[in-house]
Amino acid sequence: MRHVAKQPDAEHNRSMSEAVLLILTSLADRPRHGYALIKDIETLSGGRVRMSTGTLYGAQRRLLEDGWIERFEQADQSRDKQAYRLTLAGRTQLDQELDRMRRVMRAAAARLRTKEA
Repeated sequence: MRHVAKQPDAEHNRSMSEAVLLILTSLADRPRHGYALIKDIETLSGGRVRMSTGTLYGAQRRLLEDGWIERFEQADQSRDKQAYRLTLAGRTQLDQELDRMRRVMRAAAARLRTKEA
């Protein structure tokens, strides 16, 4: 019989897509509106990821539904820009994903060291 450790909330405990990781990371320091998110994500990824508005808006909708981000009222409403910010739940998910990635990287580095020996 195979034993699989049960995760507390398997739906929210799975690894997240790169798009979601980058959106949450971009919102970690301050609220941003859509265009600012797209530009910051391009910067964060060193130009490797150029997120389309469709991808961004689809991910934002899911993140809002999950409670990981929330709408944020900004003083500059000149062009009906909607800003978003990270919630406590979103920060928790981001922290958990970063911890998961660190564990994977440590395991991979250990495996590479064993292979070299």
